[in-house]
Amino acid sequence: MTDYSQSSAGDRIGFDRYGADGAPGVVFVAGAGPFRAMDTTTTETARLAAEQGVQTLVYDRLGRGDSQAEGDLTLDRELAAIAAAIDEVGGSAVLVGHSSGCSIALAAADAGLPVTALALWEAPIGQFEGGAATFEADFLRHLDAGDWEAAQKEYMRDMPPEFLEGAMQDPSWSQIVLGSRTYRADARSLAWAEELPAAERFAGITVPVLVMVGAQTFPGMTETAEALQAAIPSAVFRVVPGAMHDWAAGPMATAIAELARP
Repeated sequence: MTDYSQSSAGDRIGFDRYGADGAPGVVFVAGAGPFRAMDTTTTETARLAAEQGVQTLVYDRLGRGDSQAEGDLTLDRELAAIAAAIDEVGGSAVLVGHSSGCSIALAAADAGLPVTALALWEAPIGQFEGGAATFEADFLRHLDAGDWEAAQKEYMRDMPPEFLEGAMQDPSWSQIVLGSRTYRADARSLAWAEELPAAERFAGITVPVLVMVGAQTFPGMTETAEALQAAIPSAVFRVVPGAMHDWAAGPMATAIAELARP
């Protein structure tokens, strides 16, 4: 059954929690698109990690699933949602970022949220043609004009072309398009990550950072992971079983539990 928390920004956050009270906390931060009802891999990972002695929380990003929210879903509001999620697992937590959830997690740690470590899966930082600032501006131009289909297509412009082709052929394309309004925080965090040289941007990240890619990953992902490792002194890089931008639940759960446990 869904639990709820209220963020300091006034948003109601729907989440599932696994594991025992008092165990080290872990909060999963999804990238653009997923929410709990459709993301069975993250749910399985959270359950398996909880069996290894940690307390995990999977929440619906603002505007998705059980975290319905109106207005502009800004990065600040998303960080407030993460803060509320961290409170639910004892007041400090490892953040597990998936895709653009990585840049949101990095922004959360940089903003001083009580983050004990970061697990970053296939961060798309530095992979936008023309830079993430241009990407953000182009995306927001469509989003703010209310053309959500154009915004969705713009958001996916630098992904493998088969991603957009497959999404447009999906019977739920109209629902996918509606989800574009929830990507404002993703676009802002990705642009934020590039606004300074990487070593300067991430200088405030002092907690342990596990930067990961799947064994079968896309061009550019390994290079980004290696660049993050080089820029963040506390970072280590690991290849973990996974493909098509998704991880394998069992190995990922073990990696997260090892990172979270003292």
